[in-house]
Amino acid sequence: MTVTQRRGRKIMMTPGELDEFLTTQRTCRVATVSTDGFPHVSALWFAWDGTSLWLYSVVRSKRWADLCRDPRVAIVIDTGEEYEQLRGVELSGTVEFVGESPRVGELRAELDVPETLFARKNFGLDEMPHDGRHAWVRLTPEKIVSWDFRKLGTP
Repeated sequence: MTVTQRRGRKIMMTPGELDEFLTTQRTCRVATVSTDGFPHVSALWFAWDGTSLWLYSVVRSKRWADLCRDPRVAIVIDTGEEYEQLRGVELSGTVEFVGESPRVGELRAELDVPETLFARKNFGLDEMPHDGRHAWVRLTPEKIVSWDFRKLGTP
């Protein structure tokens, strides 16, 4: 059976809208696969660099253990209270671990951009503070699904 979502294309975000949304939103929900095969969902701050979503996760968390065992992930970022205000994005794929674990601030050129973006967005700082408990995970999404119900107009 093939299901056609007729409104899917109508409410899909353009590349510019998607980039603006991911750049300005702060919190995502990360779904990982637990050892028992059930999903585990947790909230986390993130940074978007225009291509990849960067997560700064506690390395002694269930989320981290799940990702080390099975790096497949689905992440949702959404906003809106009323139906006609709902907007969001689902990104899915396989994550990569970047930098030392836990992160203590070793020089690593590929972390310059995400750490600057993350520090400014979430802490109002120009440099990333390192606490020796977190490390970086990068998702370059294999699939992106977006929606913006504001495009439906008022009934």
